[in-house]
Amino acid sequence: MRIALLIVDMQKKFICNEDIDRAALIQTSEYINQIADSLRANGHYVVHIRDVEDWTEETADSYEMIAEVKTEESDLHISKLYSNAFWHTELELTLRERNVQFVIVAGYASEYSVLFTYNGAREQGFKSVILQDGIICRKDNRPHYTVREQPVIYSAKPFLAEAIG
Repeated sequence: MRIALLIVDMQKKFICNEDIDRAALIQTSEYINQIADSLRANGHYVVHIRDVEDWTEETADSYEMIAEVKTEESDLHISKLYSNAFWHTELELTLRERNVQFVIVAGYASEYSVLFTYNGAREQGFKSVILQDGIICRKDNRPHYTVREQPVIYSAKPFLAEAIG
């Protein structure tokens, strides 16, 4: 079984324009990087998902991924216009072509694009989790909203330990 880590909207446009606690951002990014490195090392996939709604050549730099989240040459990249990264994109096809069955969703904002992408993954038949400690919330920099409203977050570490050794 193949695993894909979907890193959603960790872009300058959002992160640099919000009042996000720098320490929380660093901690979240380090955790995402740790999981991504483990997955890459074991032949799984890392997908950077970028929101390009309202993109223009003048604003192109703000749509880049933040430096705190590592990007490797082997990583996949998907652009989206809607909160659900599966909606009107090639994400589902990209994952199916690689025999991905399990999806881990991380990134920004836990109460919007992360949650909608998680739901989109489930709607498409993927086993899915939201990566605890791998999400940032728009409102208060913590995933309280998602935890309170959706009992979908749990640590993926035990699963990953079994899946990738």
